[in-house]
Amino acid sequence: MSETLVPLRIYYTVFAALLVLTGITVGVSLVDLGPLSTIVALAIAATKASLVILYFMHVRYSPRLIWIFVSGGFFWLALLITLTMSDIVSRGWVVIPGR
Repeated sequence: MSETLVPLRIYYTVFAALLVLTGITVGVSLVDLGPLSTIVALAIAATKASLVILYFMHVRYSPRLIWIFVSGGFFWLALLITLTMSDIVSRGWVVIPGR
């Protein structure tokens, strides 16, 4: 396997982006977005996970076979989240008076 020398500047940039996204996560958690809160939180988390996988796990510079398996993992995660969210949305939530 060939070694790719990644400049430290890229690592620092990705680290700064992760810090900014963490700040955005905290900021968004303080704002009431209603039902969009979960969607926004998942979108930010997916973006941060993508940065970590691409740069810190070196998938960005890996062969295409690694990309196929990483894409399969993301597809599986998206499938699980979709099925879980469809279950939560389709439930008839019982409202208990006085609580």
